[in-house]
Amino acid sequence: MTGQAGESHRTTAFELFFDLVFVFAATRVTVLMAGEHSVHGLFQGLLLLALLWWTWEGYTWLGNQARADDGVVRGGMAVASAAVIVMALTVPEAWRDAPGGLDGPLVLVGAYVLVRATHLTVQFAVDGAVVGTAAGTAAGTGAVAGGGEGARRRLGLSWATLLAVVPLLVAGALLGGWAQTALFAGALAVERAGTHLAARRGGLWIGDAARWSERHGLFVLLAIGESAALAGVGVAERAVSVPLLAGGVLGIAVAVCLWWLYFDVVAPAAEHRLVRALGVIRVKMVVEGYTYGHFPIVAGVIVTGLGVQGVLAHAGEGVALGGFNASVLYGGAALYLGGHVLFGGLMHGVLSLPRLLAIGALLAALPVAIALPPLAALAGLTLVLVVLVAVETTRFAEQRRDLREA
Repeated sequence: MTGQAGESHRTTAFELFFDLVFVFAATRVTVLMAGEHSVHGLFQGLLLLALLWWTWEGYTWLGNQARADDGVVRGGMAVASAAVIVMALTVPEAWRDAPGGLDGPLVLVGAYVLVRATHLTVQFAVDGAVVGTAAGTAAGTGAVAGGGEGARRRLGLSWATLLAVVPLLVAGALLGGWAQTALFAGALAVERAGTHLAARRGGLWIGDAARWSERHGLFVLLAIGESAALAGVGVAERAVSVPLLAGGVLGIAVAVCLWWLYFDVVAPAAEHRLVRALGVIRVKMVVEGYTYGHFPIVAGVIVTGLGVQGVLAHAGEGVALGGFNASVLYGGAALYLGGHVLFGGLMHGVLSLPRLLAIGALLAALPVAIALPPLAALAGLTLVLVVLVAVETTRFAEQRRDLREA
C-alpha cells in the first residue's frame, strides 16, 4: 500500500535522509573537481552534479504524489539511496578508471540507470492511486489533476527518454576522455528535453505548494553546510596557524551570507507567491522556478565551496591564489547570485538590481583576485557578500516583517 500525499503533506524524515545521501554525492563531486583542478574537470563535475540534480528532482515530484515514508515509495527510495551511494563512491573514477577492481565509469552508469529506473517503476505503481486524490485536490484548490491518460503519456515518454540515454552513457563510459564528456553532456540534454516534453503533456498537479519551497530549501541548506564542512575537512592535516584560522572564519562568513541571501527573504517570499498561485500557474512556477531555476543556486554553492577549499589549502603560503581557485571562488558566488536573479524573475517577474550589481562586482574583481594572496581574495568575496546582505536587509525590512506576520 502507498499513502497518498495531501494538501498538508510536508517533508518527512525519510526524505531528509534521502536528501543527505544526494548532498553527500554532490560533495564527492567537489572532491573530484578539486583533484582535477582544470576547466575540463570543472565541467565534468558540473555534468555529474546536473545528473544528480535531475535524479533528485524526479523523486521530489514523486513525493508530491505519495508519502515517501510509506509503502512502495519508501522501498523504492531505499533502493535509490543505495544506488546513489554507489554513484558517490565511484565519482573519483567517473572519468578515469583506476587500475584493478571494477570499471568505475560503467559502475557509475549502472547505478544512475538503477536510480532512474527505480523512480519510474515506483511512479507507475503510485499513478493509479493518485487519480482520486488529485481530482479532489483540483476541485478544491485549482490544482491540475495527475494520473489518468496524461500520467501514462508522461511515464511512457520518461521511459523512452531513459532508454535513449543509456546507450550514450555506456558508450561514453567505454570511450573515456573528451568523447565521454561529450556523450554525457548529450545524455543530459536528452534527459532535460524528455522531461520538458513530459511536463508539457499536462496532468501535473501540486499537492502542498509550501512543501516545494521546504524541500528545495532543505537541499540548499544541506549543500551550504556540507560544503563548509568539506572545506574544513580538506585541511584537517595542516598545522593550526593564524592564516588557517582566519581562512576558516572567513569561509564560515561566506557560508552565512549564502544562507542569509536565500533564507532571509527569497525563500519565504517565493513560498508565499507559490501558495497563492493556482492550477497551471502553480505548476509552471514549480517546474521553472524550482526544478530548473534551483540548479544554478545549488551548483553555485558547490563551486563556491570548492573555491573556499582552495583558499584554505594555500592560506599563509605567501603565493597568489591563481586562476583556477580565484575563478571557482568568485565565479561560484556569481553563479549562485545569478541563480537567485533567475529564480526571482521566474517567480515574481522582477530582476534584483543589487544582486546584478554584486555579480558585476565579482566578475570585475576576478582578474585582481587571481593575483591576490588567498586570504585577501577570500576577504574580498566576503566583503561583497556582506555589503549585499546589508543593503538587502535594509531595503527589504518591511517586506521581511510582512512575510513573518503572514
